[in-house]
Amino acid sequence: MTDGHRSCCTPADTPVTAGPHPAVTAAAPRERSTRGQVALPGGEFAMGDAFGEGYPADGETPVHPVRLKPFHIDETAVTNARFAAFVKATGYVTDAERYGSSAVFHLVVAAPSADILGHAATTPWWINVRGAHWRRPEGARSDITARQNHPVVHVSWNDATAYARWAGKRLPTEAEWEYAARGGLSGRRYAWGDDLTPDGRWRCNIWQGRFPHTNTAEDGYLTTAPVKSYRPNGFGLWNTAGNVWEWCADWFSPSYYAESAPQDPRGPDTGTARVMRGGSYLCHDSYCNRYRVAARSANTPESSSANLGFRCANDGGER
Repeated sequence: MTDGHRSCCTPADTPVTAGPHPAVTAAAPRERSTRGQVALPGGEFAMGDAFGEGYPADGETPVHPVRLKPFHIDETAVTNARFAAFVKATGYVTDAERYGSSAVFHLVVAAPSADILGHAATTPWWINVRGAHWRRPEGARSDITARQNHPVVHVSWNDATAYARWAGKRLPTEAEWEYAARGGLSGRRYAWGDDLTPDGRWRCNIWQGRFPHTNTAEDGYLTTAPVKSYRPNGFGLWNTAGNVWEWCADWFSPSYYAESAPQDPRGPDTGTARVMRGGSYLCHDSYCNRYRVAARSANTPESSSANLGFRCANDGGER
């Protein structure tokens, strides 16, 4: 594990021993499925940060009009139960399992001291833990028995792509993700409006307290929340802010918005990191104000961590 492209959010891995990735051979593509998805009509929206609150290196501006064709998108992030079904059907082994370790937040590590392999130099709250993966999110002494309806974590972009292929789906483009996350609200800061806690109520799973040592968990959760926590947005999507970062299909570039295609943009042709959206339970305005609906981040395709998951999309039309 090394300090990553956006290490304050999710640390990036630099594997040195892995062989060819099995994502494209895990299973034959299944027939297209819109199970668990909502159908969105597409249309035009203003994409980007209208408040000037983004980090310059993230490239959230300029705000630009985007037109999208109709598409489908999962109403929730993929759960542990659904990912387990994929693994049972295909025998798939995730990148975190293949590499032997993954990143766990320091307050929740559940592993023997021999499994603590170090931490990211500039983000010491990320611990590289041997044996941490989707089935054991905090290390060897943890499991997901009571978290079947929580989002699967420790999944790389490669893993998410393999799951989507098996499920008859695909990853959403970044533009599709933001359009869906906005829930029909134009130019708002969050998926529910401009106030973080309307009527004093938390609407997402992020950090409260002093990061990275004290989380008061006023929103109800220290780490992941069930995928149908809080309220869905105007399109019926749950937890598009906080909880876990979600992979998108696109390569990342901080300058892409200035050259983005106006119709169904799909990101740069090449890159070194893939887009992530939505923020996670570790986001806090003191260092990572990326739970805003326009916020974007990225990481390398093989990277995984305890706050990184995904949801799937599909083209429009009936099954």
